[in-house]
Amino acid sequence: MAHGLRTGWVAFATFVALLSLSVALIAAFNHSTSVADELAREDERGIAQQYLDRAMRDFVATQKVQLTWDDAMRKAVLADDTNWSNHYLGAFFWNNFRTDKLFLLRPDGRLAHSWEQGRPAGAGAVKGLEQDIAALLVAAQRPGAVSGDVRRTLPLADGAWPADVDGRPLTRWAARPVLHHGRPAFLAVAAIVPDRDYGLLRRRPAYVASLRYLEGAPLAQMRTDLLLPDLGFSATLPDPSRNAIALQAADGHPIGWLAWRAKTPGPTIVRRTAPLLATYILFFIGVVMGGSIIVRRMRRAGRELLASEAQAQHNALHDAMSGLPNRVHYMQRLRAELAACIEGRVAGDVFVAYLDIDSFKVVNDTLGHHVGDELVRQVALRLRRALPEGDFLSRFGGDEFVLMRRAEGGLVAADQLGRQIMELMQEPFAISGNNLDVTCSCGISWGPEQSEDPGELLRRADIALYRAKQRGRARYRRFTRDMDASVKLRREMEMELRRAIARDELSVAFQPIVAIENGDVRGFEALLRWTHPERGEIRPGLFVPIAEQAGLMIPLGNWMLRHVFRECRGWPACDVSVNLSPLQIMATDFVQTIAGIVAETGVDPRRVVLEVTEGIMLDRSDHVMGVLRELNRMGFRIALDDFGIGYSSLSYLRSFQFERIKIDRSFVQNIEGDMDAHSILCAIVSLGHTLRMKVVAEGVETEVQRRLVQAAGCELVQGHLFWKALPVAEARALLWRREHGADLRLAG
Repeated sequence: MAHGLRTGWVAFATFVALLSLSVALIAAFNHSTSVADELAREDERGIAQQYLDRAMRDFVATQKVQLTWDDAMRKAVLADDTNWSNHYLGAFFWNNFRTDKLFLLRPDGRLAHSWEQGRPAGAGAVKGLEQDIAALLVAAQRPGAVSGDVRRTLPLADGAWPADVDGRPLTRWAARPVLHHGRPAFLAVAAIVPDRDYGLLRRRPAYVASLRYLEGAPLAQMRTDLLLPDLGFSATLPDPSRNAIALQAADGHPIGWLAWRAKTPGPTIVRRTAPLLATYILFFIGVVMGGSIIVRRMRRAGRELLASEAQAQHNALHDAMSGLPNRVHYMQRLRAELAACIEGRVAGDVFVAYLDIDSFKVVNDTLGHHVGDELVRQVALRLRRALPEGDFLSRFGGDEFVLMRRAEGGLVAADQLGRQIMELMQEPFAISGNNLDVTCSCGISWGPEQSEDPGELLRRADIALYRAKQRGRARYRRFTRDMDASVKLRREMEMELRRAIARDELSVAFQPIVAIENGDVRGFEALLRWTHPERGEIRPGLFVPIAEQAGLMIPLGNWMLRHVFRECRGWPACDVSVNLSPLQIMATDFVQTIAGIVAETGVDPRRVVLEVTEGIMLDRSDHVMGVLRELNRMGFRIALDDFGIGYSSLSYLRSFQFERIKIDRSFVQNIEGDMDAHSILCAIVSLGHTLRMKVVAEGVETEVQRRLVQAAGCELVQGHLFWKALPVAEARALLWRREHGADLRLAG
């Protein structure tokens, strides 16, 4: 009996202990879910507030395009030209930025003109906003209320004006949320300043006040971007069950709230883990004996999870081929190192060395891409082993490497870094039985002496690299002020591009578009190339923006169409894709121009696929849709290029039947290490198939990418895994081999 009593007490004590432990676990679990819910709500509020602040800054930034303008000073302020103001202020801001109300304010703050939705309005339009506008005008005069960093001041007859490092006047501005007629809105004021004739500048400038209601498109965009479908405005404090951020007036009092249903992970955690918790309570005594095994397994699973997360983080910040940090990682590190130097936490300068392999294309073309890839890996390995431990080396892609070093010495340290890199490349590389004597070119800049901005520092190193290649390659160059080609080089390039168009010095390369299931060539994409007699190969990313700013895109685009049509009219049956610039499509005579080119060259439009970007579809004007439909009627097929990186909308996919959509290469390049990129790719492909469109994936460079793209359902692909862009003679030879039954499934 005594033994049974003891057993009973043990059982009772065990039960009480189990019950107490279960109650404690449930209480702790309930508390944890509450904390998780509150943290999730705090994160949502922080993200929503950041989005709102950025949207307000962006709203002001859009105005600078029209307000930093000599004509605005002369026409709107000095001459008070009503017709000019109605067109270039009222109508322009409504048509381009959907500004609901716009007010032109004289230097003394008095109202000069008003517009509502782009149309002139009376003085009553400003009723209810007078105090807010007056407060913003005062705020805009405070120190620091300018767009950009104040580095200089421009002396004026009646005072001074803040300017940037180049002496350009900065825009004074201020903005805040307001409640107007019971509706939330952004209200902003921005000064009108000249862009060239600084003699027009006055200490007391004229201002433009703009108001845009949050309801409608801005709030809808916010719902989409933040994945909060029920986000809306409330004039009263929302129910505590809803999450909200306050829209605060100048005095700190809320004028309303943006509220939404909070995403609380607590109930989901409870629902999914309740069976596990119940099982634990019921079988606690039985699992005590196996607890040590479970603990060990949990620890191992935790270590594996941590290792998996660390690997994912590593993949996101490192280049897969070389194992070096990628551009994102490098820029993060460069930004941190510059900040440390600027704040005085470390001594010395931060040196940026931008280098690439000379004649790398020749290696790829003559020995094959596998040799080129191995060369990139060996260069990365040699640099990483030979350079000091504190140096930070990354690969930006292709044969481009960027090195960062923190050191003291300025010019001397830069020369030492350049000589060290040159010496490391003197020894040949042994690859696949070949001894490759390759050299590299290098450009060096350093900050904060030359620049405190990471992007600018990298740009200057790139300019120095370009100069090193100009001087004969196999050398390094330090960045100097005379290299800064932001003005001089652009002007030279503009004139040279005009001559190149006039003298027919441009060329076209053709990249095959292949069927993913068997690698058969189904068509080509025509790519514009410019080989300068002195500068060598000039990237489209360099000369196309120059052409856009210089008004050369239409003649450049017409040259491209005429050249491609003339070259491809006699080719065997295959598609030829040509990119159209938005400026071409917006030209009033584009349809007549392309019809004339078709008649001149004799090409069959049914063989041509014209590619347009998502940006042109944002216009949604009758003109754009009319041009696309007329091109369709002529026989051209229309493809939507770079799909997924713009302001994608199902509305224009529904309103126009595109022949195909081309997925931007950024999704393909990230597909190997980013599950979100793969999911987005699958969604785009599914959308294309649903709308009866072919789907083309660009930038396929590895076998893993090819398999993932094929698994997603893409029918057509482009990329160096199959073919690089070919000169016209090689493209014709490729078609000839296809017509005579040759195997075209290997990369060129």
